[in-house]
Amino acid sequence: MDKVDVVIIGAGVIGLALARALSQKGRDVLLLEEEKSVGSVTSSRNSGVIHAGIYYNPGSLKARLCREGRDRLYHFAAERGLPHQRCGKLVVATSPNQENDLRQWKARAEQNGVTDMRLLSSADVRQLEPEVSCVAALLSPSTGILDVHPYLWALLADAEGAGATLALQSPVLRTAIQDDGFIVDVGGAMPITIHCQVLINAAGLKAQDVAQHMQGFSPSKIPPLVLAKGNYFSLTGKAPFKRLIYPLPVLGSSGLHATCDLGGRVRFGPDVEWVDAIDYRVNEKRLPLFEQAIRSYWPGLPAGALQPDYCGIRPKIARASPHDTDFVIQTSKDHGIPNLIHLFGIESPGLTSSLALADEVTQRLD
Repeated sequence: MDKVDVVIIGAGVIGLALARALSQKGRDVLLLEEEKSVGSVTSSRNSGVIHAGIYYNPGSLKARLCREGRDRLYHFAAERGLPHQRCGKLVVATSPNQENDLRQWKARAEQNGVTDMRLLSSADVRQLEPEVSCVAALLSPSTGILDVHPYLWALLADAEGAGATLALQSPVLRTAIQDDGFIVDVGGAMPITIHCQVLINAAGLKAQDVAQHMQGFSPSKIPPLVLAKGNYFSLTGKAPFKRLIYPLPVLGSSGLHATCDLGGRVRFGPDVEWVDAIDYRVNEKRLPLFEQAIRSYWPGLPAGALQPDYCGIRPKIARASPHDTDFVIQTSKDHGIPNLIHLFGIESPGLTSSLALADEVTQRLD
């Protein structure tokens, strides 16, 4: 039986950041991924936004790790020459009764250490973004965008440079808790059984499944998996905005927003579609809802200008806003098993938080 110090299940952005952090501390790390490439499930199916940390409950892991991760991510991207832009975003109120909501979000942001937000009048907004229609807005200068794939590859390069090993197309079939560590049965073209001292479940949408197939782990400790599908539609034609444009948050998401990527292409989404199974086909029946939502802040959306783009699935643990739920980092304090960590509900702002979250997990192991 092969032996290794640390096994990490899942090579999305969190698993890669963990492999980097732990291998750079001198740990012998094996990263297992069942797909053909890293980050191909959830990590590459989001907006690529670097979040400022505005919305999350003060004192939550999301609030702290998003703020810390944001600064770390900007520094990492600049240091490594990764494509990114601190473009800023506008959170818009489209009716007078929403203006007080903006003030409340600004106050929450300040509680979270985000102190650069500014309230803008409709005239101020027209100066910045002439195409946007609103009665008021919040400007978030710290929000930005990142090309996700080069970031994933940079994390992998650092991890492998420090000695970590990546095994693709290597699904974890089952695990078992032993007195001296863990037994991990791995499938694929070359099945193998591995003994490790430390086991980290960073499997994202499969995290609950991994935990359920762990011999000796109590099912009562596994939170539910709630699937929130997010569809995206892209805009044909010239980008109407220089910044990200967000409506006020809604249940399940930060609202159906406009994101400009680094190539100048504009996407709208994600929406929130509660589903029972994973399906990555864009639901084109959602198009009228998109058009209605977009025209609330961009009345100039031309007819027929939207086309289906892609979609993602959020690994949520409740039918609630991501601002009202928190990341779940289960350690021995929660389940009584040394050197075992389960990560559940790592949805937005998981990408932004990734470097800080990896350090948080590493510290809890130490």
